Amino acid sequence: MRNLLLPFEWSARHGGALLGFGVFAGVIFPPLASATRDLVSPGVFCLMTLVLLRVDFVQVIAYLRRPLMVAGLLVWLLLACPLIVFAITRLLGLDGPLGAAVVIMATGCAATSSPAFARLVGLDGEIALVVSVLSTLLVPFIAPPLALGLLGIDLAISLSALMTRLALVVGLPLVLSLIIRRLAGPDRLARTGRAVDGAVVLLVVLYGFGVMEGMQAKILAEPLWVAGGLALAFAGNFGLNLLTALAMRPVAGTRVALSAGLLSGNRNMALYIAVLPAATDPSILLFFALCQFPLFLSPFLLKPVYEALRARGVR
Repeated sequence: MRNLLLPFEWSARHGGALLGFGVFAGVIFPPLASATRDLVSPGVFCLMTLVLLRVDFVQVIAYLRRPLMVAGLLVWLLLACPLIVFAITRLLGLDGPLGAAVVIMATGCAATSSPAFARLVGLDGEIALVVSVLSTLLVPFIAPPLALGLLGIDLAISLSALMTRLALVVGLPLVLSLIIRRLAGPDRLARTGRAVDGAVVLLVVLYGFGVMEGMQAKILAEPLWVAGGLALAFAGNFGLNLLTALAMRPVAGTRVALSAGLLSGNRNMALYIAVLPAATDPSILLFFALCQFPLFLSPFLLKPVYEALRARGVR
């Protein structure tokens, strides 16, 4: 049994590098991306189940008993960030599809993988889970009026369809994780925790293969536009991360603030890709695909920063 877990434990130790490999391999090898495209949704289901297996529900309940802090994070994530990004794009004169895309990106909920990424870099996986799930539940009520009011863009998010998706992506994995917890017991889960983290990494890598379908052709057809969009995707991701961490640190402490920054930068663009109407500008959808690069590379690029902060005793 121990030998079977070793590859997964190795994956956990090298999670950042593997995530970077996943997003680039899908671009370099188009057949790989095409072959794994249909595995994206099942992979997200399994990913959420494993993430929930590693969550300390006592800590989650503790955060839910601090509703003002959680509410503050959600207001910042779903309301303040889009308004700030909108103001910046107008100040810089960034209009057109790219300007609209980066504002819509800022209206998104936290990525499903956020709790796993937080654990990979030594941050707070429990607050990441609470905020990512609640932001996903709230985004259909908040994002459409924001996008319509700021940009005149109808996100066309069907509330009933989104609720069905949420039941599948969050509800069923929660039930399954509780069953596994019951059958395995706390001691066995503790012994295999590192292997579970490694399995999460491999599932996210598989997701990275699939979402890159068609990206190579787009890069070859419009290299300069893609380069500009990629630079903007990194600026949006890491800019929101830094801004959120600085804003939250005085009231929430460094560890929670850094976790909130990771949530703020890494938004769930797959949701918008799935629900936006066919008439949506293709440049906006391409930008959402480019947002996967900073998302996947964030653990690799940011983990040394967090380790340096811990070494200096910053709390």
